[in-house]
Amino acid sequence: MDEKTSLRKQPAARPPATSPVDVRASDADRDRVAGILREALAQGRLDAEEHAERIDAVYRARTMGELRPLVRDLPAGRDAAPHTSRPASGGDGDNVIAVFGQASRKGRRRVGARTNAFALFGGVEIDLTEALFERRELVVNATAVFGGIEIRVPENVTLRGSGSGIMGGYDVEARESEDPDAPVVVVRGAAVFGGVGAKAKRGKRLRDLRR
Repeated sequence: MDEKTSLRKQPAARPPATSPVDVRASDADRDRVAGILREALAQGRLDAEEHAERIDAVYRARTMGELRPLVRDLPAGRDAAPHTSRPASGGDGDNVIAVFGQASRKGRRRVGARTNAFALFGGVEIDLTEALFERRELVVNATAVFGGIEIRVPENVTLRGSGSGIMGGYDVEARESEDPDAPVVVVRGAAVFGGVGAKAKRGKRLRDLRR
């Protein structure tokens, strides 16, 4: 067999398989890990400082490999294997982070399916009264540690919430819109030695609920 025939019969080289830890993390993956951390904080497995450090790392993480170490030492984190990652629906989320400072989102802008707000010794303001809702439901993940997060929505949208205040205040003034096509804003998270507040802004209404 000559050299040319030998080369033709050799199988083509396969590209190396991608490790599960190298897979890009989705918003759903980050939300799941943030939920594990919130539960650990409520159970006393993490103190406020540890929780703040890890939750900040969660929303900065780009791959599953960066998320795994953040919950590896927690009971619920043992089931958070990389291969369970699923793409988030509704496109990319918006991260609003204030650490020893202020951050805000306001004005006429498009909002997708998810906003992640994190305040550590700082303040976050999210004003949705002039927003253009690209999805029927917007989930706001709000975590405040020695800081505050304020969320304002138009009067004619539905506002719902779930969360807890740990030596802090967590207050979502829920309301249901009379229009079944109105956007739904769901606020969830925790306040640790801080505050999270969400309510409708009086006099502010979406002009076109079906936009």
